Amino acid sequence: MQFRVFTVPIKSNTPAQEELNRFLRGHRVLSVEKRFIGEGETQCWTFCVEYMENQAGERSEAVSGGKVDYKHVLSPEDFEIYSRLRQLRKEISDREAIPAYTIFTNEQLARMVRDRANSKSDLDRIPGVGTARTTRYGEEFLILLREVFPS
Repeated sequence: MQFRVFTVPIKSNTPAQEELNRFLRGHRVLSVEKRFIGEGETQCWTFCVEYMENQAGERSEAVSGGKVDYKHVLSPEDFEIYSRLRQLRKEISDREAIPAYTIFTNEQLARMVRDRANSKSDLDRIPGVGTARTTRYGEEFLILLREVFPS
């Protein structure tokens, strides 16, 4: 995994937007964090892109058909925790008769592991995880995460 940071100024942002869009189209993107920086005349958006580099003509083992294989992305220890989170998600999904992805996505589960989440505020910082999901499902996942990542 690699990271690249882009800055897109609010005023005259077209070249910066085009550079960001070209980069996103040409790489296997794992996640994007964005932040608005508002300082007078220098207001801008910053984007931190986590991505995987493919060799020319080579298919990535970790990313296939737009899907990430977290077994190749995470360390073996982290993948074990990720697998346990997926199992918990499946149990909740079966219990509530809802699709698993509506609880948390695979990317969000991997982010919990990578960020060593152990509080509701940690979950709230994960893109796409809002207060409703944190309130409804967060504690069950945090119990497991606190067990493996004691603070």
